[in-house]
Amino acid sequence: MKIAIINGPNLNLLGKREPGIYGAESFESFFETLKAKFPAIDFHYYQSNVEGELINELQRVGFSYDGIIMNPGGYTHTSVAIGDCIAAITTPVIEVHISNVHAREDFRKLSHVSAKAKGTIAGLGLKGYELAVMALDN
Repeated sequence: MKIAIINGPNLNLLGKREPGIYGAESFESFFETLKAKFPAIDFHYYQSNVEGELINELQRVGFSYDGIIMNPGGYTHTSVAIGDCIAAITTPVIEVHISNVHAREDFRKLSHVSAKAKGTIAGLGLKGYELAVMALDN
């Protein structure tokens, strides 16, 4: 099974950025743990702060991978184009958010991704990515 994890803006700063909200572990460190926990899965990881690059990556893997786990970061609330791209590809997408976006600022309650995704996991920290793998691998 091939699963792509695609992270959006500012998620390259995990472990440094607002650790009270996002935790103290870098995504690179967590990614190694995730790969060890699921050795039978072929993982691909991609992160960009640029909307168009995220869309290009979704299109690149969106017809050949078995699943995509995406944390669109701030683009969740602003990018109709990312939502449209997820609707256009055939690979199922699980939307993941480290924080509980529904318990934060009002603007974070709108997602242009959720209605196009197979499911959404929010507020469980990095564990949300692990749960998304389990959901895709059943």
